[in-house]
Amino acid sequence: MDIKGKNIIVTGGASGIGKALATKLIEEGANVGVFDINEPDFQGAKFYKCDVSDLQNVEAQVEKFFGDNGSIDALVNNAGIVKDAPLLSIFGQLKKHDIEIWNKILATNLTSVFYMTREVVEKMFQKRTKGVVVNVSSIVANGNPGQSAYAAAKAGIDALTKTWANELNLLGIRVAGIAPGFTLTKIAQYSMNEKIKSDWEKRTPLRRMAKPEEIADGIIFIIKNDFFHGKILQLDGGLTM
Repeated sequence: MDIKGKNIIVTGGASGIGKALATKLIEEGANVGVFDINEPDFQGAKFYKCDVSDLQNVEAQVEKFFGDNGSIDALVNNAGIVKDAPLLSIFGQLKKHDIEIWNKILATNLTSVFYMTREVVEKMFQKRTKGVVVNVSSIVANGNPGQSAYAAAKAGIDALTKTWANELNLLGIRVAGIAPGFTLTKIAQYSMNEKIKSDWEKRTPLRRMAKPEEIADGIIFIIKNDFFHGKILQLDGGLTM
């Protein structure tokens, strides 16, 4: 897909990987809609205030983007949150995994992907658009101590990616995913202390975390390459070799 002039939605596009991606897409001439609860601090994108875990909000904002642009060529499901919690905390007072945290992580990281894709592919079908959906997963989909909800959500994204790739190819719509390793975003900085960060850097063959721009380049590769379909691109510095 030639990005220039294409109408592309990026969820969670106000910060982190989403911001890096939206900025690069704008530089390549795309019409970018940032779906986020926070307004972006950069120029060139149209902002659609959207809680992607709220179906009615998603329906309304996808309809608005579609009305503003006439079509949707690509969707990048990037929005997500992280809140670490073990299934059972045995240090100090015995504590079970909080149900509210579980529901919030699943709603924001997984159910939102279903909501957004459901609405967008309908618009693609209506206009007979041979579009592409890119789902941002994580290497944590393989499991990571202390991240039950996050790992489950990302594993679910991988399953949806493969399922939809098999379903939507009949409509000429590509679906693929990208699984970043640990990336230097505000979420990562808030969710891990310096020791944990240093440990992951040592475990990564390239001895560092990814830059958001590097992950954005991987997503752009998927959008541009019309033969990339049904796969999850591992972009983790060799961590999962």
